Amino acid sequence: TTTSYFLGDSIKQFSITIGVYMAAMGVGSYLSKFFDQNILSKFVAVELLLGTIGGISVPILYYFFEHLDRFDYQLLTIALIGLIGMLTGLEIPLLARIMKQYYPLKVNLANVLSLDYLGALLATLLFPFLLLPFLGIFRSSVLFGIINIALGLFILWFFSQHLSKKSKNRMQIIATTTILAFLGLIVFTKPLLARWNDDAFTHKIIFSKQTPYQHLAVTQNKEDIRLYINRIIQFSSLDEYRYHESLALVPLNVAPRPKQVLVLGGGEGLLVRELLKHPDIEQITIVDLDEAVFELGKEHHAIAALNEGALTHPKVKLVAEDAFNFLDESNKLYDLIIADLPDPSNEAVARLYSTYFFRLAKSRLSEYGIFATQASGAFHTNDAFWCIINTLKASDFEYVYPYHAYVPSFGDWGFAIAANRPLEVEKFTLNVPTRFVNAENVPRMFYFEKDLIATQDFEPNELDRPTLLEYYLKDWEVWSKERVK
Repeated sequence: TTTSYFLGDSIKQFSITIGVYMAAMGVGSYLSKFFDQNILSKFVAVELLLGTIGGISVPILYYFFEHLDRFDYQLLTIALIGLIGMLTGLEIPLLARIMKQYYPLKVNLANVLSLDYLGALLATLLFPFLLLPFLGIFRSSVLFGIINIALGLFILWFFSQHLSKKSKNRMQIIATTTILAFLGLIVFTKPLLARWNDDAFTHKIIFSKQTPYQHLAVTQNKEDIRLYINRIIQFSSLDEYRYHESLALVPLNVAPRPKQVLVLGGGEGLLVRELLKHPDIEQITIVDLDEAVFELGKEHHAIAALNEGALTHPKVKLVAEDAFNFLDESNKLYDLIIADLPDPSNEAVARLYSTYFFRLAKSRLSEYGIFATQASGAFHTNDAFWCIINTLKASDFEYVYPYHAYVPSFGDWGFAIAANRPLEVEKFTLNVPTRFVNAENVPRMFYFEKDLIATQDFEPNELDRPTLLEYYLKDWEVWSKERVK
């Protein structure tokens, strides 16, 4: 989970983790045959070592993320997974051999393996539903380490008569010291993460929260307020109006009767602030997965000031739900749907740019309805941008209009409007107050310089084959290497 947060592409990360872990368990099981003497003490030592390395693994990954490039960081995760897997592979063979003096082989293996698998189920359920929402990844890792070491201490006590006093005392000291150190890590997690965040973020952090879905951080540097989700910038208050006016007002200008509007994402309220400028809108429904983002937009003074209280406006309805599920289950039609969703850095988000998702959105449009979406960086992630455009075209929209605008915090950013009838997208006549969009610069948004035009026919992004994710990560790999150098 940690590596997926930092490197993206959770399918690849979970595949690497499971594959390396299982293979390393096989290595550990094989090596167990060379343990002939003092099996009990060696088993306890394995438990203590496993608890220590497992517990410290996530803190190690947090620390080294700022000091290694992507390739070296991936190697570090593989090394940790391999070491943990090898130690885990030693457990069952050694425990089965220890317990053979108490139970016949058939009963012994049945007891050990059944408890092992049940324990795996328990941990698998505890992590996403309880530990991650309330403790976070950092504390959860350390807690699992403590549990493993405590298990080692229990075994020491249970088999104390079979161990030498010297060996038992040495292990008790090591285990107790490690548990105390881990408890210290849990107690001081907040200042440790605060210091780590200070190193990761350029500006002072004024809000930080781990939700069940993501990590939210708000920073401030004089007048510059920035929101980060999982360390990725979402906006800067100095230039966010360029992004939000481009995404909201350009499609709103060509929507003939924009009475019912659906916003997917954008739970902080800045896009809705722009939409509320149109007097004909009767209701705006915002669907955002994380309710904590709504709370941030309503209750944090800096964010609420930026969105001008948009989330508490009587025309605005808030729905905390996955955008995919909402479209799939809703029967309501909308005159304008705008997707202000995160960039497709993992397969969970990439599905929100698939032909299936775009067709779902199209099915929720009224007769003259219009769909618009942010489409990642037109320059930095150019392949991903044109993949999104091709995906819209493959989703039965008859007319697709790509456009872009320069946002200093992001670079040259891409957007798209899709409809089933021709639109005069370059003619901006909307009479609302703006800071960036006007009749002069909107036509330029639909012009792409030579180095921004697609150089190949990119494959559409399908639900079962997320080509967009491949394009996006490949694009960013170029710039992350440049940043490291």
